[in-house]
Amino acid sequence: MKAVRRSLHLRRRGAAFIVSMIFVVVFSALVVGIASLSGANVQLASNHHKVNSALSAAQSGQNVMRYWLSRVVMSSSTPPSDYFNTIVNCLQADLQDNGISNITVNNDGSISSVTLDSQSSRSFTGMLLIDPNATTVLQTCITGNCGAITRTIKVCYDIEPYEHPIFRFGLATKGPLRFPGNPTLATVNANWEADVYVESANDPDALRVVGNTNFDGDVNIGNPEGNVDFQSDVLIAGDHGQTAIDNHVFIGVDPTDFPVPDADHFLQYATGDVIDSSTDLTKGMTVTNATIAAGTNPHFESSVIIQGVLVIEAPNEVTFGRNVNLQGIIIADGDVNCPATNKIDFLGNFDTDPFPPDAQFDVMRHETGASIIAPGFGATFAGNFSALDGVMAVSGVYFSGNASALVKGTILSYSDNPAVVEGNASLTFDRLHTTTIPAGFDTHRVLDYNPSYYSVIP
Repeated sequence: MKAVRRSLHLRRRGAAFIVSMIFVVVFSALVVGIASLSGANVQLASNHHKVNSALSAAQSGQNVMRYWLSRVVMSSSTPPSDYFNTIVNCLQADLQDNGISNITVNNDGSISSVTLDSQSSRSFTGMLLIDPNATTVLQTCITGNCGAITRTIKVCYDIEPYEHPIFRFGLATKGPLRFPGNPTLATVNANWEADVYVESANDPDALRVVGNTNFDGDVNIGNPEGNVDFQSDVLIAGDHGQTAIDNHVFIGVDPTDFPVPDADHFLQYATGDVIDSSTDLTKGMTVTNATIAAGTNPHFESSVIIQGVLVIEAPNEVTFGRNVNLQGIIIADGDVNCPATNKIDFLGNFDTDPFPPDAQFDVMRHETGASIIAPGFGATFAGNFSALDGVMAVSGVYFSGNASALVKGTILSYSDNPAVVEGNASLTFDRLHTTTIPAGFDTHRVLDYNPSYYSVIP
């Protein structure tokens, strides 16, 4: 009996050894598997990191090129067939002028490799192109690199007319602004329509209002040393007194460019009579697509209806002694920097209407958003100023009559001398649906980033 028990014990010891070995093998295999899986995960993580780095490099490249492309400005006279070469030339010149040597835009639109991080081998390259079937869209493909991994981002820019910021204001003047009376600047739709911009770079006394102030829009002063002088009750955008000044008067705002329009653009329409010293101006008349010859200095003694365009050559001092009904656009091509000898005086009532319905005006009917384009001429309104159906751009403006007008556009004064609005002026601005780029001011083309085209190419 003792021998039997010893044999059973030995057999049990052998079984335990075998089970232990099995566990050792299983756990060893498990360890090897875990180690292999960890290695694969490390490799996946590394690859994922490189992919993200390549995508990040492409995004960085797109941001860089978006900045430089935002600075491209072309003349509106550039034919679409020249858009590509003009854009490339603008980029090359801008980069060179600013001492940027690590970004190279080649003549074919390719962008040479730009190193972002040498340690991680991050860089980007690119290509600019314009599809012949979509000549107003610039495509940019920027490829980010991280080692052997690449990712490409494609975006597009619409080639569009430039919208001048000055037309965000109802009244804008390079010189100071003076209201000797009780002015009212009201709006039809929203307060911003009556916003005022006063550059007044050479005169810290930017805005002076002698009487009561009733403005719907904000007052923006470009001169950081400028000040405002409200000598009576102040009401701006519903706020009174100092609260109105604190909330709606802004000093030292970003300067706003005063664009010089292309007056020559309208000469093609001046196919009518030429008014000179031999013209009888004693009777009322209708002038159609007419020209006032330089040096005529005419005095219209009776009422005048202006149809189409009236081109005033410089130098000239033009006086309208009676009522003027403008059914089109007045164009004066004087030098904006030398307005002293160029004047347009409206001594009677002044109002505006659209182009007449006659077929002869169809060719110019698209010229909308402008009424008086005369940045080299000073303008005086001594009668009733009742309607302005578009932008008025003059070099100095003086209202001495009853200014009670509905203004569908912006009043611009290019003169450094004060713009003066006497009496109890009431200007009501209705600009919600006005032309974004008024006739005569379509002078530039820019690149407008269009996010709807964004795509990532593996």
